[in-house]
Amino acid sequence: MLFIDFSSAFNTIIPQQLIHKLDNLGLSTPMCNWLLDFLTGRPQAVRVSSNTSSTIMMNTGAPQGCVLSPLLFTLLTHDCAPSSSSNLFVKFADDTTVVGLINNNDESIYRSEVSRLASWCKDNNLHLNVEKTKEIVVDFRRTHTQHTPLTIDGAAVERVSSTKFLGVHISEDLSWCLNSASLAKKANQRLYFLRKLRRARAPSSIMHTFYSGTIESIMSSCITVWYGACTVSCRKSLQRIVRIAEKIIGVSLPPLLDIYNSRLTRKATRIAGDPTHPSYSLFSLLPSGRRLQSLRARTSRLKNSLFHQAVRRLNSLPALPPIRPLIPFPFPAPASIPPPPPSTLCPQLSTLLHPSAPSAPPPPPPLPATVFPYRTWHHPPPPPPPACSTNSRTLNSAQPSLYCYAICTLPYFLTSSALCLYY
Repeated sequence: MLFIDFSSAFNTIIPQQLIHKLDNLGLSTPMCNWLLDFLTGRPQAVRVSSNTSSTIMMNTGAPQGCVLSPLLFTLLTHDCAPSSSSNLFVKFADDTTVVGLINNNDESIYRSEVSRLASWCKDNNLHLNVEKTKEIVVDFRRTHTQHTPLTIDGAAVERVSSTKFLGVHISEDLSWCLNSASLAKKANQRLYFLRKLRRARAPSSIMHTFYSGTIESIMSSCITVWYGACTVSCRKSLQRIVRIAEKIIGVSLPPLLDIYNSRLTRKATRIAGDPTHPSYSLFSLLPSGRRLQSLRARTSRLKNSLFHQAVRRLNSLPALPPIRPLIPFPFPAPASIPPPPPSTLCPQLSTLLHPSAPSAPPPPPPLPATVFPYRTWHHPPPPPPPACSTNSRTLNSAQPSLYCYAICTLPYFLTSSALCLYY
């Protein structure tokens, strides 16, 4: 597994290149024009106390803290896909992971995939930070072989035994002991502030709110991914923190097992009821229509993974949630969408997509006015401005599901017999 790190990913976006890809994806011309206007001509200045620098115009990159930035970066990298079926790209915004299957100690396909990815990054103005890029080798064979270090642009990639991916620690043995220990350490540090609230005679409701927001939220982070495969000792160490918090607050708190079961049921129900989810095909009904088909597993590691646990959890319910039939995706193929004519584009976009088009196209003929009760216009109302946030990690509503999918697919594909790094 190669965990890629980009240097200032959002700041290196070239708007003209992004608009060209959006046009190939079939986005409408007004949307492309609006995004090009949004990303170019942005004033920027630096203020320290009462001193303010001169203003410069930014024509590259995406605004930091804007909800559109992760989405635009995802669309920019949509054509970054593996060339071989033995490799897998797991992408979430600017976090990219390359998972490679190696057979008979032949690493040529995996290394050529990494070289092709490095060339793609150069062509798309993305800079790979080799110093922060990490590699993990997962090998469950009895005899281990030495592997030549991976190099990118002449620099060797560091090989580690564990790394942090989207807030979850992933180790080379695919166990969750390191992740559980990290969560327990953070939760124990927060117990100090909970004791401070008790000494200050804070009400139980205030302490319970503090526990839910700062302690329980840490221990239950991505709990559907790792809790099912945790060892008994790891579960006991985390549950011990819950019991300590109960004594401090003086009220009963939900056990982690109940939180895991409720969230697993909710997550499995959403996946099974969403035909567009990438893992929807794993939730297939039996001919009776009352139970799901069990997933085969030869190892306990795969048996305790998320999707196997989710199928067993749904089968244990009194009644299955509604399962929709698998339908084809309703969007047309990008190649079947013809490019818009130059006369409908703004001058910047027309020059980009049609170099031979005139810089100042003639205006289109006037449209008949549409009369409404209170106003009259010739064109549809403009789209609303993009909503920005001061939090650079804020994502749109569709991306939390992608976040969980990116976390879930790594252990699942690595532990399955179809995609294990080494036989």
